[in-house]
Amino acid sequence: MRVRRWYSGRRLGLTSLTIAASGLLALLIGVAFAVLLWAIDDANDSTSARRASRTALVEAGTMEQLVLDLETGQRGFVITKQEQFLQPWNEARKSLPAETRRFTESTTSAGQRRTAAQIARGVRSYLDDYSVPLVEAVRRGDPAASGPAETDEGKRRVDALRAQFDRYTADERTQLAAREDAAGANGHRAVVAAGLGLAASTALVAAFTVLQHRAVVRPVRAAAAAAQRLADGDLATRITPSKVAEIGALGTSFNSMAASLQDSRRRVMQSVEEVHRRTARDLHDGAQQRLVSLMIGLRLAREMLPDEQTTATELLEDSITNAQTAIDELRELARGIYPLTLTVKGLAGAVADLASRCPVPVVVDNACDGRFASAVESNAYFIVAEAVTNAVKHAQASQIDISLELTGDILRIRVADDGVGGVAGAAAGSGLTGLADRVAAFDGTLSIESPPGEGTSILVRIPVTA
Repeated sequence: MRVRRWYSGRRLGLTSLTIAASGLLALLIGVAFAVLLWAIDDANDSTSARRASRTALVEAGTMEQLVLDLETGQRGFVITKQEQFLQPWNEARKSLPAETRRFTESTTSAGQRRTAAQIARGVRSYLDDYSVPLVEAVRRGDPAASGPAETDEGKRRVDALRAQFDRYTADERTQLAAREDAAGANGHRAVVAAGLGLAASTALVAAFTVLQHRAVVRPVRAAAAAAQRLADGDLATRITPSKVAEIGALGTSFNSMAASLQDSRRRVMQSVEEVHRRTARDLHDGAQQRLVSLMIGLRLAREMLPDEQTTATELLEDSITNAQTAIDELRELARGIYPLTLTVKGLAGAVADLASRCPVPVVVDNACDGRFASAVESNAYFIVAEAVTNAVKHAQASQIDISLELTGDILRIRVADDGVGGVAGAAAGSGLTGLADRVAAFDGTLSIESPPGEGTSILVRIPVTA
């Protein structure tokens, strides 16, 4: 009776309480949403800064490659005195002004801009003060051009430039790491804001549990199920946006967290592939170039010997053969780490080259001759390579079929064999885990059909646009 009189005296009915609670809830939601927008805006700024850092790193790598092309072409010309070896030198010299401009314009800070300008001056000095005069001296037949002093001078200059590039790259990576840390802090603030908003809203919604069951309880259950799938390793799991602001904020935070984990795995894979690419490039630019120079020298020495000196001639012939074998083996090693065909011809060419080297007959049906982003091409190639390797090692197949098809923005890859099948129940360590990780890292899907005795068919779908 007292409660009824209290309500009657205060004239607060259910509608008033609902309006008051809704108003407070709306205020809380508005504040939380503003914080989330601020965090998202800050995260977008951090993303833009990270993108600029990656662009600067790419331009630095391109600039360094031009220096290596200048040095490689110049060295081949000095050794052989043949103009054809100057082709990379001429191309790098032609591309240098435009690349220098892009390199200096891609810097992300005043300090990096000064370092880039210093590198640009060093590269220009190397070309104008050393490389061009050296080439002209060789053309004039100056014997001093091939002397140790000139060689040591060129090595000193290139080593100095490489040290500057390494310092520039290290500084840029340090800035990139700092920006990524800032982005992580912003994400944490977004999660905290969402949690506070959800806690305050729950206190008000408690009085309306029955009415809010469909709007709150069901989305929370869906979030719990998604969290379990995420814990089981499905990083592609996402929560469907909810009409309830707090639940929607929770879903946004969860999706951001899942996307961050997925991006982290993708960055790790891209970093590993970058290491492979750099290792293959170092093999090509280092040991392989030295072997090529050695073989050129041996051939020149062979041509200078009279035919009467059969013993020396046979020894040089054997040395040339061994050098060529070493070059072929080194190329095969570099191809296994990161195939040059993938960079030059793209995914279709690399898969065709892989098929030609497979011990089992392979039929390739290619319906996408275009080029994709380098990360997509390398990921797709190694998916095909791993699937083919598994078929060769375990399937006892007599033929493997590979099909590449671009449907809209989805790249479809199918690798099928006529082997023993039965891999659906295979252990995680059988090689399928690596395939699944590669596919999931790029928001793709993987499906496997492998009835016992009827072969295995692996179908992968990968988005080719961001």
